Amino acid sequence: MNEIVQTELKKIFNGRFSTSESTRANYARGEDTYDPILSKAVVFPETNEEVSQLLKLCNEHKIPVVPFGTGTSLEGHVVGNQNGITISLEKMNKVLSVNAEDFDCRVQANVTRKQLNEYLREDGVFFPIDPGADAALGGMAATSASGTMAVKYGTMRTVISGLTVVLPNGDIIKTGARTKKTSAGYNLTNLFIGSEGTLGIITEVQLRLSPIPESIMSAVCYFPDLDSAVKASQEVIQYGVPIARIEMLNKDQMDISINYSKLKDIKTLPTLFFEFHGTEISNKESIKIVEEISKNNNGSAFKWADTLEERNHLWRARWDVYYSVKALVDNGRVYSTDVCVPISKITECVKFAEEEVKKFGLRAPMVGHLGDGNFHVLFPYDPKDKTVYKKIREFSDLLIDKTLDLEGTITGEHGVGLHKKSYLLKEHPDNIPVMKTIKRSLDPNNIMNPGKIFDIN
Repeated sequence: MNEIVQTELKKIFNGRFSTSESTRANYARGEDTYDPILSKAVVFPETNEEVSQLLKLCNEHKIPVVPFGTGTSLEGHVVGNQNGITISLEKMNKVLSVNAEDFDCRVQANVTRKQLNEYLREDGVFFPIDPGADAALGGMAATSASGTMAVKYGTMRTVISGLTVVLPNGDIIKTGARTKKTSAGYNLTNLFIGSEGTLGIITEVQLRLSPIPESIMSAVCYFPDLDSAVKASQEVIQYGVPIARIEMLNKDQMDISINYSKLKDIKTLPTLFFEFHGTEISNKESIKIVEEISKNNNGSAFKWADTLEERNHLWRARWDVYYSVKALVDNGRVYSTDVCVPISKITECVKFAEEEVKKFGLRAPMVGHLGDGNFHVLFPYDPKDKTVYKKIREFSDLLIDKTLDLEGTITGEHGVGLHKKSYLLKEHPDNIPVMKTIKRSLDPNNIMNPGKIFDIN
């Protein structure tokens, strides 16, 4: 980055441009397993026009850029570029409009899901996509995130109807519409969802909202073994029960979560967390069916969260899983798998993972969004211990091969980033040339988050 560029950036951003080592270090990586890489500078735009000016300048001088939201990504998406600039979108954090009567809203990229739901509290609507972390909605769009309620409400692809994107050359485009449907041209909205900052910077997101349910009921159910828990969840979905969440924690993760989140009167057994959204009558009907299915798979009686406080505490324990595992090792990191398979294959895939973990002799708590066939094996480890990391990666390779054999996908919700580039080649070898053609067309100078998803050369 030459002096001309620095001078121009200082003029545009007026104090919101930093080359200090401490600032660069704060934006050098996410919640991933990579060592931090410091970019040459960090910039903090506030408007679409400022992002446009920045990208025009970087494109002209062929300077790489790395978009940065809240830094909660797990696959290396926001690892810095030693020759480039990190663009923090943290100042673009405004809710721009809410149309409760149409069940939609428009937000800037760094509005977080919790911030949005707090803003919507009095409107009778809510934003349902819950990845656990309080992630930025622009980042969630960029990685096609989902989480605990995807079984009922879908993923970010389901709830996004339009985007504002700044292209590498600085052009600002708006995709999609506020309407329920549109047939107007190519689906550019879905092109940018999941693009992980490699095609442009998402600065605004048009979102579909959901009505707040009349009745929300949460419970846990214990099982004697993980196989029984997974089979129960599979049968619930195959029976067609309209459930909002089915989350699985294995015995090891329950033990970790009980201690970390200070849960009371909870057993250290493989557990399913259930949540039902609907009317009181519909919820009672659904609960009756799910209780029967659980009982047939040796599940315990349901333990209910009777108050809002108890329900929030219960789900807080689920949301804190990543950090509970990370706390097991001083200065440790967590390697998280993210495979997703057709629902009929989920029992086989989880069983395979459980058996392989034992063979490797690794500690690997497991959690899963079993309602949509997605689960995570979490490996806490010391980054200095290369032997353990090698074992983890060998396990991951085997799990990926099994997943693809079962017609699953290498990532259900975390994205590709740096971590899964080799796995993407296994899943979609025929798609990579097409992806590269699109990338070269929109970003001929390869400035947008280079090296993520795939290598251009």
